[in-house]
Amino acid sequence: MVFAAGAVAVGLVGLALGLVVFGYPASTALAALWQGAFGSWYSFASATLVRAAPLIVIGLGLAVAFRAGVLNIGGEGQFMVGAAVATWVGGGVGSWPPLLALFAVLIGGAIGGMLWVGIPVFLKLRFGVLEVISTLLLNFVAEAVISLLVQGPLQEARRSYPQSDPIAVAARLPVFPGTRLHLGFLIAILLGVGLWLVFTRSRWGFRLRVVGEAPQAAEVTGRINSARIVASALICSAALAGLAGALEVSGVTYALYQNLSPGYGFTAIAVALIARLNPLGIVVAGIGFGALEAGAGGMQRDAGVPAVAVYVVQAVIILVAGFSLSRARAARPEVSA
Repeated sequence: MVFAAGAVAVGLVGLALGLVVFGYPASTALAALWQGAFGSWYSFASATLVRAAPLIVIGLGLAVAFRAGVLNIGGEGQFMVGAAVATWVGGGVGSWPPLLALFAVLIGGAIGGMLWVGIPVFLKLRFGVLEVISTLLLNFVAEAVISLLVQGPLQEARRSYPQSDPIAVAARLPVFPGTRLHLGFLIAILLGVGLWLVFTRSRWGFRLRVVGEAPQAAEVTGRINSARIVASALICSAALAGLAGALEVSGVTYALYQNLSPGYGFTAIAVALIARLNPLGIVVAGIGFGALEAGAGGMQRDAGVPAVAVYVVQAVIILVAGFSLSRARAARPEVSA
């Protein structure tokens, strides 16, 4: 937690210096950033927490993969494909009972993410293709697929806009009174607690860590099937990213369109790293990054500072987190078979 706070502080100092260099009023901009994220209960619930939900869920999925030593950089594409499948399912469950309709949409999103990562899993296990390459490249393919869908099979009935029709009301997540905050945030919290228990109390969680730390020793000494653990980690990671897409469609947008994600899949990498792959820490980090996203709008509106300026903070946090993790890995004693 001290590490995370330090990284955020360094990022904010970097932002303030950048604002001064480019002639913006740093104090006014930072005050607007705070007001946009925490200025009122409505701002906090309807902006910060709404943006935090997908970051937390995708970040949890990435933590599963990273813990097994698998670099899944495809959370963005898995998120979008999950959202597309959830939209398709959500358009056909209008006559279903609400609980069943919502369950079908969320499961559909998770399955969409799992199917999308099936390609990198096959390429890695069959041909040894690095998943960091295949998952990254599939992000761009997913973006093209969404563009095709919203201008083709899933385009709204009037054929006027590149987006889908709204999903059925029965498939929408309940919203907390007086806010835009939906039940998906509570689902994200429960997933964080559940994954923490899996990591710390289950045999599979232990095997994930062993394979991530020393795959050869896991094979020889622990008799663990590393390939199976890697495949399951990637599939679980993508399922959570796809679920995040379903939560976004069923809780926020109610429809599919281009640029549905403002980069959640990439920001979630920073969320997972700053929390050091700890699920409970990912919940806190997700809220923090959600606050940055929410505060960026307020900063642009009230201080005239472009919202992209918050990327300075995110970039510094990623650099600090990456440097810290690389030093920790270098200092760790090697485990041989």
